[in-house]
Amino acid sequence: MKTFKLIGLLMITGAIALFIPYNMLIAMFEYPDILRQSTATILTKFHEGGNALIWTWFAFAVTGLPLLPAYILLGRKLEQESSVARIATTIGVTGLIVQMIGLLRWTFVVPVLADSFVHATDEPTRAAAIMAFKTIHQFAGVILGEHLGQLFTIAWTVMISYALYRAQLIARWVMYFGYVASVIYFMAQAELFSTVMPSFPVWDQAGFIGSTLWLIWLVIVGISFVRRA
Repeated sequence: MKTFKLIGLLMITGAIALFIPYNMLIAMFEYPDILRQSTATILTKFHEGGNALIWTWFAFAVTGLPLLPAYILLGRKLEQESSVARIATTIGVTGLIVQMIGLLRWTFVVPVLADSFVHATDEPTRAAAIMAFKTIHQFAGVILGEHLGQLFTIAWTVMISYALYRAQLIARWVMYFGYVASVIYFMAQAELFSTVMPSFPVWDQAGFIGSTLWLIWLVIVGISFVRRA
């Protein structure tokens, strides 16, 4: 029972901790809408944010850490009940790590590029900073953080929702809530493909709605575990 309570508290803490810096980034940096602006605008806006913005991005990257032990402990609890639990745990932990790596580019890479762009005295230096940002954004952001990280998280959510229901640890509606959140979250992948295929159809709100529903699902599962304990 103590383990269930710990898992529940970690899930609730991780979900709420992620939500706070995310909303701070919306207010400070107009994230994620800013990413649809020109690279020059992004770098200039980032430089204007100063150290406060850098620390906010760092907080956004690391505040999900409580979810790592939650995933591992939950996987250990379920692996005797479900054959997919161990696979799901590996996928989920991998997803969290690659998302963290992707987000940390805003703390340790983008500040250097933004400073170089803003203080550049010639056009070639500005062009080089813009190209470097585009490259690191496509690799660390689009490929690692958003494509692989989100896909792994979605896969973990679907498998764990099923395993939790089979083990009679959550209600049927909570399982379906996890499925719905996962489907909407998956639709956000379209925006990633639109970065290389501009005509690809996109639902702009899929990422925000899907990720918000996913965080709510985490809190619901966490509360269920705390009440069970």
